[in-house]
Amino acid sequence: QVQLVESGGGSVQAGGALRLSCAVSGRFNHPMGWFRQAPGKEREFVAAISWSGDSDYYGDSVKGRFTATRDNAKGTLYLYMHNLKPEDTAVYYCAVPNRWGARSQEEYAPWGQGTQVTVSS
Repeated sequence: QVQLVESGGGSVQAGGALRLSCAVSGRFNHPMGWFRQAPGKEREFVAAISWSGDSDYYGDSVKGRFTATRDNAKGTLYLYMHNLKPEDTAVYYCAVPNRWGARSQEEYAPWGQGTQVTVSS
């Protein structure tokens, strides 16, 4: 059974940067993804990365600012977030997609518990 634990969230001013981590126990030889959920909003797709790390895709709202990477030797997924905006404030989750190209939350399981990111203006 795969278990996911996110970390690295915090508070930052607009224009700043953060790096989130997702530690994976169990199998790691599959694509991975990131989602986020702001208060009162639906969970939103952020990024996904292939098992090899050679391919990725992003949500339109973060494209060009966020980068997903992974260290398979460490069993860890990362999300580098640059030029953060107040609208990036949300709880960020990592999860496992059931197919490459998945963008809806229904296509991902299991999930981590999430880590809070707060961006102030």
